[in-house]
Amino acid sequence: MTTMQQKGKRLDAPTKSPIEIEIAHLRGLDLRGLRARWQSVFQREAPAHLTRHLLFSVIAHRLQADRFGDLDHTTRQVLDRTVAKEERSEMSSRLASFDQKRAELTPGTVLVREWYRQSQRVMVMADGFAWNGQTYDSLSKVAFAITGTKWNGPRFFGLRDKASRSKIAIRP
Repeated sequence: MTTMQQKGKRLDAPTKSPIEIEIAHLRGLDLRGLRARWQSVFQREAPAHLTRHLLFSVIAHRLQADRFGDLDHTTRQVLDRTVAKEERSEMSSRLASFDQKRAELTPGTVLVREWYRQSQRVMVMADGFAWNGQTYDSLSKVAFAITGTKWNGPRFFGLRDKASRSKIAIRP
């Protein structure tokens, strides 16, 4: 191997670790795939109320904890005391409420937002949001496409709080 080839090898991007590869793979899984992965990691079914984001986060945490070590005993005690203060039923109802807020938009719903005196219409699709002939996987990406600035998508479209939800034009 020549000196030039050796230098080229040293300049190559570092290879990803197996845990990074596994987490990258998780990112590409849909809800069904994450539920299957949960089953293989935890040896039981995933709780029905968990969203895709939470499933991904919990699985990724478990994989990293298994590989690098979990929380120390003191930290676990602090977290256990915190969780014990709130009854499980309260926690479950809060999580269910969060899921309902995310599930309110049914496919076919049209969100209307005025931006710089132009009406922006976004249709909720089964696999994302359609705007201007393109499909986006989140409202935040649609808001960015419209404004060129990073926004919280639900906030941009007035879906964040009940007061603004009653003012926004939502057409089924």
